[in-house]
Amino acid sequence: MFDLIIFDCDGVLVDSEHLTNTVFAQMLNELGIPVTLEDMFEQFVGNSMSRCVELIEELLGKPIPEGFIQEYTNRTAIALNNNLKPVDGIVEVLSVMETPYCVASSGDHNKMQTTLGITNLFSHFEGRLFSVTEVARGKPYPDVFLYAAEKMGVEPAKCAVVEDTPIGARAGIAAGMKVFGYAKLTPAHKLEKEGAILFEDMRQLPYLLKQQSVS
Repeated sequence: MFDLIIFDCDGVLVDSEHLTNTVFAQMLNELGIPVTLEDMFEQFVGNSMSRCVELIEELLGKPIPEGFIQEYTNRTAIALNNNLKPVDGIVEVLSVMETPYCVASSGDHNKMQTTLGITNLFSHFEGRLFSVTEVARGKPYPDVFLYAAEKMGVEPAKCAVVEDTPIGARAGIAAGMKVFGYAKLTPAHKLEKEGAILFEDMRQLPYLLKQQSVS
């Protein structure tokens, strides 16, 4: 059996990826970088904000405008407060989960607390939130997953990771963990290419975890 389930946050617990990346795409277009929502999922989703800034500056050929990140934070906060919901099925999954679980996200603690608070999921994870801001390297490096496992007192080989991005899946595999790829928005073949076990309905997760733990 798995001794720990490590959930990504955005796109796995809270249905935020579509909202935040719609805002992000709009702001990049305002900077003169023509991107679609599909481009965002292709190039940016799953990266830490610092890595996203690097990618933007590569495309711009110069530093991002002063205040860009704060403006993004303000605009996404409005979008999330008005429209954010839990991922379909995750409440039912958490209600039957018997294995200990936590969160390991590319977002910072403030973002996790905000999104989990809006969706009334924070109580499920209080005291068990881990961020790439606490480790040396973000995903696709395994640091945040290994950090979460260490803090929870579980060997990496006994951990399962639930991710929705290829970058996150790669990080989980690099950590020596079994990765379950939630392919609701992300193209399934990209998750499968990273070695993830695919599923499209969150309600399937308890069955898949049980199936894999005895296989």
